[in-house]
Amino acid sequence: MKKLIFIVIILGMFAWAVYDFASSTDNTAETSKNEATASEGQGEASGDVDKTDTVGLNIGDTAPDFQLTTLNGEKVKLSDYRGGPVMLNFWATWCPPCRAEMPDMEKFHQNKDVTILAVNLTKTESGIGDVTDFVNEFDLTFPILMDEQVEVAATYQIQPIPTTYMIDPDGVIRFRAFGAMNYELMVQELEKMY
Repeated sequence: MKKLIFIVIILGMFAWAVYDFASSTDNTAETSKNEATASEGQGEASGDVDKTDTVGLNIGDTAPDFQLTTLNGEKVKLSDYRGGPVMLNFWATWCPPCRAEMPDMEKFHQNKDVTILAVNLTKTESGIGDVTDFVNEFDLTFPILMDEQVEVAATYQIQPIPTTYMIDPDGVIRFRAFGAMNYELMVQELEKMY
């Protein structure tokens, strides 16, 4: 009887090890790809990708439309900004890389003809006051959208934050960055749209 119990335990441990190894290999490959992209401060760019009518999250897809309320109480839709380039950024006040890129985003907003939509993952905040304090601390003048139930973040499969999509005037995704962007990279990707 002891041998049978011992064999069952060993087989269970072996099965678990195989399962754990297989699932961690998939996660490690995806995580390594995301971390490498984020650590380089780069993302995926379109190059010469043609516009498609596909709504999706890939380079060349039309960005999924959504409607959110701004910190100031105004309802806005992504599609309201067609006709000009949009930088769609997902962030939270507690995120150090988000804090690091905010001054560059404000500079980009002030110096370039681009709409910045900063989608706050509001459900992850301790309160709206944190968002207001953050906006005041960094003197942010671009629209802060409140994703109160993190539904838009789920649609855009946001992980990690910050994540940024550069969307051309036709509503097509031309660049995606995992992790903080600096001013030079923002300008570079904006210029590639024209």
